[in-house]
Amino acid sequence: MAEGHIKKMQSVLADTVAYSLPIGDELIGLNQYLGKQIKLTYKDEIHCSNCGKRTKKSYSQGHCYVCMTKLAQCDLCIMKPETCHYHLGTCREPSWGEQFCFQDHIVYLANSSGLKVGITRHTQVPTRWIDQGATQALPMFKVKTRLQSGLVEMALKKHVSDKTDWRKMLKGQAESKDMIAERDALLEQASEALAAIQDEQGAEQVEWLVDAKEVLINYPVLQYPEKVSSFNFDKTPVIEGQLLGIKGQYLILDKGVLNLRKFTSYNLVFDA
Repeated sequence: MAEGHIKKMQSVLADTVAYSLPIGDELIGLNQYLGKQIKLTYKDEIHCSNCGKRTKKSYSQGHCYVCMTKLAQCDLCIMKPETCHYHLGTCREPSWGEQFCFQDHIVYLANSSGLKVGITRHTQVPTRWIDQGATQALPMFKVKTRLQSGLVEMALKKHVSDKTDWRKMLKGQAESKDMIAERDALLEQASEALAAIQDEQGAEQVEWLVDAKEVLINYPVLQYPEKVSSFNFDKTPVIEGQLLGIKGQYLILDKGVLNLRKFTSYNLVFDA
């Protein structure tokens, strides 16, 4: 048994992804519980992951309302990097923005519930792909800033989705794709817009990763659900069942699925 406030699951890419749950001061390896009964109990406490104050509701994955409105990491531009406003002098936390947003980002093509384009900091490869439940991933561009990653993504998502259908992702393996061929076709479709971005930003700022290798990801899943129904600690404080799999940030139980990332900063008890 373990008790404490949780954070999103940690993952390690291996032949099969290895998952761990940070809870309080402990880190629980979850793969060992596949096929076994587990129970998670919500203790009716949420504490902001930034300031530590108790909050009735979690905002922006684990924050209180005040921190959500003040922190740069909770601003809309994090979800929509093409709206970055640092250059306007209106960044909520300029020093944080300089550290977070002015570093190499990867624009990638992934196959989760189908093909999608996405972005992530270079330090979050392959974690970002695992969090989205992708079974195939291929880096396409390396750029110098988060704003540039948003501009490239905007050009590409006119031709391919930038969303994951989480229900479809949890129902099974995505149909395998020829990722190199899909990438080349996408680059051809978006060639004019991409060329314009490189001309404006500089070719050295927006680098095409022509020699990038495809990454294959296998998840610890014994059985996928035929119908996806989700648990919510706010409605069901005790969630238990047989652990049939882990994919993305979801636990797949015999009675439903649970998005652990959604409940960051909730105080839980884990039993197995």
